[in-house]
Amino acid sequence: MILSLAVLPLLLLVIGTPVFLAFLTAVAVTMIFVIPLPPVALQQVMFGGLDNYALLAIPFFVFAGELMSASGIANRLINWAMAMVGRVPGSLGVATVGASTAIGAISGSSVAAVAALGKTLYPKLVASGYGKERAGGLLASGGAIDIVIPPSIAMILYGLAAEQSIPRLFMAGVIPGLLMAAMMASFVVIVAVRNGIPPSEQSFDPAAAWKATREAFWALLMPVFVLGGIYYGLFSPTEAGGFACVYAITLALFVYRTMTVREIVRAAGNAAILSGQIMIIVAAASVMTWVVTTQGVPQAIIAWINALQLHPLAFLLAVNIVLLVIGCFLDPTSAILVFAPLLVPIAISLGIDPIHFGIVMTVNLAIGMFTPPFGLNIFVAQSVTGIPAHSLYRGVAPFVVLLVLALLIITYVPALSLTLGSNL
Repeated sequence: MILSLAVLPLLLLVIGTPVFLAFLTAVAVTMIFVIPLPPVALQQVMFGGLDNYALLAIPFFVFAGELMSASGIANRLINWAMAMVGRVPGSLGVATVGASTAIGAISGSSVAAVAALGKTLYPKLVASGYGKERAGGLLASGGAIDIVIPPSIAMILYGLAAEQSIPRLFMAGVIPGLLMAAMMASFVVIVAVRNGIPPSEQSFDPAAAWKATREAFWALLMPVFVLGGIYYGLFSPTEAGGFACVYAITLALFVYRTMTVREIVRAAGNAAILSGQIMIIVAAASVMTWVVTTQGVPQAIIAWINALQLHPLAFLLAVNIVLLVIGCFLDPTSAILVFAPLLVPIAISLGIDPIHFGIVMTVNLAIGMFTPPFGLNIFVAQSVTGIPAHSLYRGVAPFVVLLVLALLIITYVPALSLTLGSNL
């Protein structure tokens, strides 16, 4: 069973097989040759894995992200971030981190942030002296913040897989996400000073900052309404996603007037395609999780861990190492759905808070989004900027080290994840 459920899908992924097909092939081979199970169970479990109300939040937030990009809301947030930074060393890089954080608070999609920021800021970063390699690395790694800052699609999936409160996960991601952003911004300033990268030619201008704030005001209110509504119990995460879509459409049609009805329909089509790609992975991962669970694998792993008498801190360190490696090959959606049902029971048995553990998993897999060789953000940044992959690998390397340090802080200081939302 180890060969069919662990080795086979890894081999299929290495040769370029789509993730969902690798999962389904591994399960089918297991059901036919290893564990005699009725074939009808395959489609029943797949459809059952999608029969969850909370999953509706995913297409809603994906659609909101598409609207944000197509309507120019992302550009308003970028301009706002640049206006607020002023003449600090590496100001444009700091603004890039700030804009990525702001976009993440709306879309929850790392890929959307990299694409939106890359088109607008990459030429400016190169012209400002960052160089193609460093600029591409900053853009690819900055998108990792979007997975941690709520609303987060990865946290929705973790909440479903681990049966944990999604609102609590959202609130738990705020401080870790801001910590990652602060560390990245500080690193950009240090690099700018050491390499003589000049600050922005324009110093902080209160009038310009006020103008940029007014232009981005309604966009900046979106995360306030979404997270505030969830926090105060006005709506569920799924309803919050629907509200985000309605809010974005209202801005695009009536406030900013940057989209037509036809363009909104086109954005809905793009969101439907991306949502379908996510959902088919969810369905395939549900089957793999079902086979693993019915065969008692989680219980066997828990018994093995207990026999080792690992300290919780040692277990967290081992999990970090494993997930950082897994993140190099699997996207967060697939990794969370497969590994959360296995690891969360072990974490709970060791006295680790499952909400804190969810943030640890999410940060790990966020780093994997820009870690070579298969980090998805690297490919998105490559397509937007035209930089060769090997150059991007060098560009992201310092940020991998930096965010691994942030991961260790988040892992061993649980209060960062548990302070907010403890009363939800």
